[in-house]
Amino acid sequence: MSGRLTVPPRLGPSSAHRGLRRFRTPAPPAPERCELCGVVLAEHNHRHLVNTERRALACACTPCALLFEQPGAGGGQFRTVPDRYLVDPGHALDDAAWNLLQIPVGVVFFLRHADLDRLVALYPSPAGATESELDPSTWQTVLDASRLAGLLRPDVEALLLRRSEGRIDCYLVPVDICYELVGRMRLLWQGFDGGAEARAAVTEFFAKVARRAREPREDDRP
Repeated sequence: MSGRLTVPPRLGPSSAHRGLRRFRTPAPPAPERCELCGVVLAEHNHRHLVNTERRALACACTPCALLFEQPGAGGGQFRTVPDRYLVDPGHALDDAAWNLLQIPVGVVFFLRHADLDRLVALYPSPAGATESELDPSTWQTVLDASRLAGLLRPDVEALLLRRSEGRIDCYLVPVDICYELVGRMRLLWQGFDGGAEARAAVTEFFAKVARRAREPREDDRP
């Protein structure tokens, strides 16, 4: 019985390297797209919408973001996250008020759910955004100590507090940057208190917020 053994052709060095690169080189990430119209977004600084039915953020191009800034657009399901940053240097928040919150870390943010008609208090943790289970009346006692609470736009803005080095900073910020901070902390968190790298990231984050923030004007409205 006879037969013939077929030997595969040998690959030259360049062909072999190209073949290996197909396995070693990761595919480039898919471009980020607007979740409403599908257009490719700029890599940085695109806008976000809040999907009020799913309680989730959606990436958006500028035209879609501008569209949903109009009251009632899209039936109210989507609301554009504003880009204003306000600071209240004259707030009456102190250590006694902070201790009422019983927050185990030095950062907390408050937002108001319009559909649920209630306040929610969240803070960064190794598991992500953790909701405080305090009675809402306790939060309101604390929020009444800052004029920014009355300017808060439901669903799309947050009142951001930080206690550090014997002082409490109070800002009104876009809600998406709060979740950006939460994601950063989840990535960097080490040990019981977050670790040095996470603390440095928080300091850098609040320095950026402080540079952008201004005091409220007469035309600032919720």
